[in-house]
Amino acid sequence: MTGHSRDTRDPAIVATQIVSNLRQSWTERNVTKPPILITQGDPLTERGISAITRLVASELGVKRCLICLDDDIDAEHSRLADRHDVVYELRYSQLVDILNNEKMAHVDKNNEMTSKKLTDAIENKIAIKNDKRKSLGKDDLADWFQKYALLQEVTKAALKGISGEVTVAHATGDIAEFSVTSFYEVGLELGLIDEKNDMVYYTESNE
Repeated sequence: MTGHSRDTRDPAIVATQIVSNLRQSWTERNVTKPPILITQGDPLTERGISAITRLVASELGVKRCLICLDDDIDAEHSRLADRHDVVYELRYSQLVDILNNEKMAHVDKNNEMTSKKLTDAIENKIAIKNDKRKSLGKDDLADWFQKYALLQEVTKAALKGISGEVTVAHATGDIAEFSVTSFYEVGLELGLIDEKNDMVYYTESNE
């Protein structure tokens, strides 16, 4: 799941809608594998993505897998993470190793390591966004955007390679242009994530 830590909406309402969206998508795609909900180290807050993911897991009756940055990248990320109902925990470097393993060749169809392709693509996307921000009279994106965008996209691609499928659920339909969530476009552009089969966008109806 991806979303904003500063989301001010009622997390219970949002979670119920996400669960409805997921169940409809899984039925349409005939997904039968038991799910596990992946979270990425957000500390628990009253509102925002950490509160929403807790409620989604509860409504679905599933456990959670926590992905955190390595301590040498951000020591606070793991320390502050919400571990409620977490049964598996992995670090970013482990997913990079999985993604670059030769047995994952079906994920990366070129000779270049998938993590290198993601890094280059995210750096390019940051440059594009910074150019746009300059034109708007805004400062560049903070340096930490790269590591969290990489965590987001490496997680999706690596876990899809491990399990054979992944569902990327957005917690909002209003994705800010300069948010970490907006870097989901990178995984789509590289073909690591399939928009039709892997994405569940947030909608407020099931029509």
